[in-house]
Amino acid sequence: MERLARLEAVQSMLLEIGELSTSCSDIVDFIGAVHRALGRIMYAANFYVALCDREEGTIWFPYFVDEADDEVPVAGQKVALAAPEDSPTSWVVVNKRRLMITADDFHAREREGMQWGHGSAAEHWMGAPLLDRHQQALGAMVIQSYTKGVTYSEEDQALFSEIANHVSNALQGLQSMDRLERAVHERTAALAVEVAERRRAEQVQHALYQIASLSAQALDTATLTASLHHIIGELMVAKNFLIGLYHPDTQEISIPYFVDEKDSTAPVTRFPFGKAMCSYVLSSKQAQLHDATSFRHLVANGLVQEPLGNHDIASWMGAPMLVHDQPYGVLIVQSYDPSTVYTKADLDLLAFMASHVAVALARMQADRKIRKTKETLELQNAALNEALHKLQEAQSELVRQEKLASLGRLVAGVAHEINTPLGICVTATSHLVQELKLTREELAAGEMTEDSLNSFLDIVDQSLRIMTTNTQRAAALVRSFKQVAVDQSSDDIRNFNLCSYLNEVLLSLQPKFKGRPVKVEVDCPKDLVMDSFPGAVSQIVTNMLMNSLVHGFERDQAGTIAIRVAQEGDEVVFDYGDDGAGMDQDTLDKLFDPFFTTKRGTGGSGLGAHILYNLVTGALGGTVKVESAPGKGLQYHLRFPRSQKK
Repeated sequence: MERLARLEAVQSMLLEIGELSTSCSDIVDFIGAVHRALGRIMYAANFYVALCDREEGTIWFPYFVDEADDEVPVAGQKVALAAPEDSPTSWVVVNKRRLMITADDFHAREREGMQWGHGSAAEHWMGAPLLDRHQQALGAMVIQSYTKGVTYSEEDQALFSEIANHVSNALQGLQSMDRLERAVHERTAALAVEVAERRRAEQVQHALYQIASLSAQALDTATLTASLHHIIGELMVAKNFLIGLYHPDTQEISIPYFVDEKDSTAPVTRFPFGKAMCSYVLSSKQAQLHDATSFRHLVANGLVQEPLGNHDIASWMGAPMLVHDQPYGVLIVQSYDPSTVYTKADLDLLAFMASHVAVALARMQADRKIRKTKETLELQNAALNEALHKLQEAQSELVRQEKLASLGRLVAGVAHEINTPLGICVTATSHLVQELKLTREELAAGEMTEDSLNSFLDIVDQSLRIMTTNTQRAAALVRSFKQVAVDQSSDDIRNFNLCSYLNEVLLSLQPKFKGRPVKVEVDCPKDLVMDSFPGAVSQIVTNMLMNSLVHGFERDQAGTIAIRVAQEGDEVVFDYGDDGAGMDQDTLDKLFDPFFTTKRGTGGSGLGAHILYNLVTGALGGTVKVESAPGKGLQYHLRFPRSQKK
């Protein structure tokens, strides 16, 4: 009956262990319940469980009850796993087998000078390994007796091993649940940190966006600095805030913004660089974090000269505003409240914000310089436009004067040329009048003879022929001059024969060629009729011929000027060339520049070729190319529409 009762107790204990494994969430509580249940079926006054960490090589005791030893292992404290020969608990864990030790075994080791374990020698010691499903050691469960006569039978040993197996299964579940709870707790904590960091990052990103927006707005200094205080105040406690701006041109620091719990206004609004903490931060080019003690240390060691403001601080931060090591200013945040102490993370954040504020300030300063430069350029551009307008007016006036001067020279030449035939006519007329007077006197005296009458008639005939020839010549010159002069002073389009018109222009310029051994050859279709500006054509031809006479040939130098005209479709090809001195490439490149001449001071105005170019490309709507080389003469190649009425 006693054996049956014990078996029922064992069965009840095993069921209880199974229930405890599902109901308990704490390993210590579970092992304590196992200890109490074990005491109902065998002597269990001294009982402990050791759990090991195989990777770390450590062991710890979550539950330890002992009657003899006062010094028990600290619960939860891990210690190095001893060698199997030095500790019976380690022997069970390492060998993963049950171990029984009696008092005789302990005494035998003591006689050999060795101690097995660290506690008192037991009368009977029994340890069973706790193994997982892979037969790896979880630890050991130990029961022992210090009382003589109280030992454990083979049946107790078998029951203890069986109970250890059930405890092993339960511990695996509890450890898995414990690991899961720890993992959930750690993951929850990590998620909380991640959420906080993400929220912080979003706040910083929003602050950076606000700073960038401020840099794009033309804000006054007061509004800008107040906005910066508000932005930074959303990221940290910034009841006491200061912005200092560095002025490299005057080597000064100004304080455009100052908010302080103890000082209503800044002690100074501008001071030389080198004073106060602002200068110290800018000089170091590093963000600074200080309390009252370290602040006093800086002052005492002379690192901070003439500190300004209230020194009764609990925590102080300053960050320089730098762009490529160029200082723009400093941001300062401080606290008088001992409960508000800034950390390294706060300092890093302030330094980060200061760098972005510096970039914003640099961008704003650059924008101001650009706007100022733009305004200056606009004023300069307006002045240049006005000067250009006046220059164009002056140039137009000079061109007009040059055209009138050219016309005046033409008038003078024609007048000089007409003077000769008119003088001959006057002389012939005077001679004829004298002969008529003599003939009348001879007739009145009755002395008229046939020979004298015939002589008088011959004189009249000769005089009339001389007068007719010279008056016709003068009339041709006047007619040519009249048409050319009218065309040069008029901008009207008319229909004209180009070949005939060229001959009229050459006739009007004949006085310029008088006494010069220079021939002009013209090859132009007789039927080429143009609807264009004859004044432009006459001015172009005149300027070409005069430039050749002035620049191409010396006074007594013989030469040839060739004008070749052809019609290609609706365009006229006009080639002009002389075999004069020519010019080098540098001079040729400046040929059409206004006021450029190689004969300044000897009659050259520098506008002849310039007017020629403008008339060809403007009035005639064509193109002009020029070729020349020293000793090779000068050739113009003109191409322009035959009709301008379209």
